[in-house]
Amino acid sequence: MTFGVAVKIARIAAQGTGERSWAVVDPEQGTATLLAGGPHAWAPMVFSGAPVLGETLGLDTVRLLAPLEPTSRVFGVGANYLAHLEKLGHERPSSLVAYIKPFSAIVGPDDTIAYPKVCTQLDYEIELVAVVGRPMSAHPDPTANLLGYTVGNDISDRSSMHSAIGGFDLFGMKAQDSTTPAGPWIVTPDELGGPGQPELTISVRVDGEERQRDVTSQMIFSVAEILTYLDDRVALRPGDLVFTGTTHGVGLEDGRLLEPGAVVESEVQGIGVLRNVVGPRSK
Repeated sequence: MTFGVAVKIARIAAQGTGERSWAVVDPEQGTATLLAGGPHAWAPMVFSGAPVLGETLGLDTVRLLAPLEPTSRVFGVGANYLAHLEKLGHERPSSLVAYIKPFSAIVGPDDTIAYPKVCTQLDYEIELVAVVGRPMSAHPDPTANLLGYTVGNDISDRSSMHSAIGGFDLFGMKAQDSTTPAGPWIVTPDELGGPGQPELTISVRVDGEERQRDVTSQMIFSVAEILTYLDDRVALRPGDLVFTGTTHGVGLEDGRLLEPGAVVESEVQGIGVLRNVVGPRSK
């Protein structure tokens, strides 16, 4: 069996055995067709041909995981929507602010968002997440080197915002274990308008109430600029995730932060909904 590039790709675990693999999923048909190996093996083939797919399973027989391998790197950028900065009284930045997340920070669809023991102010941040498919040197348009996009929520510990010397403590804010949902799958660019800057609605709901909504065309720094900035410093590899920033409406703006038990639904147009629940305060 073969497939073109307009597909949804998920990281899955088989019920019962827990065996993990990658698959092309079709939610309408309720199927998950297995891919051999990790993104380093099959992602480049998406650009040059049609990878061979393996056994087809029922989607109801697997569990969706966060769409990345333990060897994937996770990058993020901040201050990338002017509406968000204006709400906080900040000016338009002259350069990107970026950071790296550990693999342990990531959780998948329906997983619990941890409420860290050192945190007193937990906040939500809906983000479009780019997924690298091949080296940036493969095509002059960085977005043409993407495997696709997924949904992310860059949950932040606002109580760790400032370090003892007055700067941002990005490690405390962004790197804590089991705090960053991603998923439910990767949607390839052909389903989202092809290469170039995406124009997709992003939104987040907390306990059913919409808190954030914007369009990704409103980014200050485009996806292409973000990818170039990162790759100039750390060579991006197939399977790497890049969080592209959030917009206005976060809890920091009005004090309505996340509480244990809150249901957080993060949505990106054309990709889907990522649902998670905030866990109890850690002791």
